[in-house]
Amino acid sequence: MSNPQQLRYSKEHEWLSPATDGVATVGITAHAADALGDVVYVELPAVGAAVTAGETCGELESTKSVSDLYSPVTGEITEVNQDVVDDPALVNSAPFEGGWLFKVRLDAEPADLLSADEYTAFTAG
Repeated sequence: MSNPQQLRYSKEHEWLSPATDGVATVGITAHAADALGDVVYVELPAVGAAVTAGETCGELESTKSVSDLYSPVTGEITEVNQDVVDDPALVNSAPFEGGWLFKVRLDAEPADLLSADEYTAFTAG
């Protein structure tokens, strides 16, 4: 699965959508979902919680391991994807669509995220 060009990516394997009215959507990449294996449990930050770029804000548990979820941006959680909490396999089957994790009101536009091509190169080597 290729990485959508309109998204930006962190080196911790999260993606960030373009912001609409200051709110962006966050998920994990297909690369991360494949590395995790079948996701069986998702713990997301609470609506209203503050998140900080690069810091842990949740957890993904798979049949292989448990992995921390890092926020690629600083801001306030405005929505979480209850569908993913109810059916964690969405993270694997649709990481860039229905498997998104949360929405966040950005404090500032992040400067250190990668383009799709940069992320592809990062994960290739």
